[in-house]
Amino acid sequence: MGIYTDLAAEAREMNPDMTGIEEEESQEGEVLIKRIRITSEEAASRLGKKQGMYITLDAPELETRSPELFASVAGLIGKEINRLLDWDMSSATVLVVGLGNSGITPDSLGPEVVNRIHITRHIKKYMPEAFASPTASVCAIAPGVLGITGVETMDVVKGVVDAVHPDAVIAVDALASRRASRISCTVQLSDTGISPGSGVGNTRSELSHDSLGVPVIAIGVPLVVYASTITWEVLNIISEEENLDLTDDRLRTINEKLISRQSGDMIVTPKDIDTIVSDMSGVVADGINLALFGEQTHEIGSLLA
Repeated sequence: MGIYTDLAAEAREMNPDMTGIEEEESQEGEVLIKRIRITSEEAASRLGKKQGMYITLDAPELETRSPELFASVAGLIGKEINRLLDWDMSSATVLVVGLGNSGITPDSLGPEVVNRIHITRHIKKYMPEAFASPTASVCAIAPGVLGITGVETMDVVKGVVDAVHPDAVIAVDALASRRASRISCTVQLSDTGISPGSGVGNTRSELSHDSLGVPVIAIGVPLVVYASTITWEVLNIISEEENLDLTDDRLRTINEKLISRQSGDMIVTPKDIDTIVSDMSGVVADGINLALFGEQTHEIGSLLA
């Protein structure tokens, strides 16, 4: 019981000397872009992340809810999706999967994103003349969660993939961070797939190239922090400030006692989570739409309105 995070960048911060990792940073306006590629089995095992590319967009000023910064981050999401897939979207069929429970606000990012995606597959199939130029064939699904549907998310998505035969899947889900300051201010993209429910400690079968047979791009936004993560950080600060000679094992024992007295670990989210989910689902959906439709995004959005 210590620090839990879904972000590869944070896992790397906790293991700065580990080999088997390639990384680079760049700055785009107010957004810091970190790219981490896990290249070895050992590094993947120690970090708890699959081998592959992880891209983190950090924009602390997102908490000011600036429309200009929302648009900038959406544009970067679109560019990074195109970089990860690296093929002509205008001839592609893409399935967008919104993971999570729409009835629980901090877990509703995925379904909210799906509601804002430009869906074109049915129009391309039955009214292809509606589009003046080649356009991506896009479909989307929010499969719900096992506790409500009685069906594993993996089984639902696999069934749709087998029926639709997409060239790629883009899966969106809420994540957990080790820092409350990253909630709503960070977006992670990866080409390694995703395990639904990992952010809330209820991991299901993963959606990945191995399980679905097509490339899977995962996009997540941190919306929760574990209480044990917060208390762990507080204990470490107290230990450092008071010059207490406490080992990690001793701190871990104290942390476990703190959490056990609160009837188990809790998942913490901000009081304005409704606004955060609404804003960030818009940013992520805009980024996906830009990746899939490029300069046609506004035109297609108007056609579908």
